[in-house]
Amino acid sequence: QVQLVESGGGLVQPGGSLRLSCAASGSIFSINVMAWYRQAPGKQRELVAITSGGRTNYADFVKGRFTISRDNAKNSVSLQMNSLKPEDTAVYYCYAGAKTRDWWGQGTQVTVSS
Repeated sequence: QVQLVESGGGLVQPGGSLRLSCAASGSIFSINVMAWYRQAPGKQRELVAITSGGRTNYADFVKGRFTISRDNAKNSVSLQMNSLKPEDTAVYYCYAGAKTRDWWGQGTQVTVSS
């Protein structure tokens, strides 16, 4: 079993920055993929960024603005979000995947508004 706890969400003005963090505990040795997803009101959950085996990939709508990083020593994954836009407003979820199952955090709200 793996527990994921996100932090760092909040309200920010357009053009601003936020850093989300996700702390993993439990059977973390089984995790081989970590990612951030988001879900805006009335929309489906979508992948934002993913890291696995030292590689990273980003959704086109965040490329050049967001950076995902995994700290194995701290059992955590972060999402640095720069140049935020109102359309980035959503609940952001941390995701961890293993061979046979996956886990989700509870989500953290990010609101980009002036």
